[in-house]
Amino acid sequence: MMVDGDPIPAGEIEPGPQPVWHVLWTHSHCERLLSDQLRAMGYTVFVPELSVWSRRGGARRTLRQPMFPGYLFLRHAMDRRSYQEVRKTRGLVSILGSGWDRLAVVRDREIETLQALSDSGEPCSPYPYLREGMRVRIARGPLAEVEGFLVRGQDTQGILVVSVDLLHRSVAVRIDCTSVAPA
Repeated sequence: MMVDGDPIPAGEIEPGPQPVWHVLWTHSHCERLLSDQLRAMGYTVFVPELSVWSRRGGARRTLRQPMFPGYLFLRHAMDRRSYQEVRKTRGLVSILGSGWDRLAVVRDREIETLQALSDSGEPCSPYPYLREGMRVRIARGPLAEVEGFLVRGQDTQGILVVSVDLLHRSVAVRIDCTSVAPA
């Protein structure tokens, strides 16, 4: 039996909540403002950026812009106090999730990948979020406006399956995945 004040043997200490990545939704163009405030408060924040070409005053140059406009990532073991502290930050719309104790979490591996992309300086551009089995529409080319279901084969090549429900029949065609958008 332990009395208050007695040391707890190693191995019996329950670890506290582990820091995880949360997604913060910001007001338009407030990613950096929010990021700076949270860093000043001691939080770990990540705003993935990509380089884009801009032409101003006749000169062409690259600018760094948020990869996901309106969103940034916060790594923290969120409790009620820190949740309320973050919620009061200027420029924040919401922390994604359904309550302070049920916040949405992004896997560490996904953040590491975004960090590598952001730090690499390699050209990146926004791309529609597509999943295998998703209904899509071809945006350009000879099959423009055709809709079907995406079945991926390789990174840039896929298979579009078009079905006739009444006949319970389908036909497949190889497509360039860069010309597809969610339907």
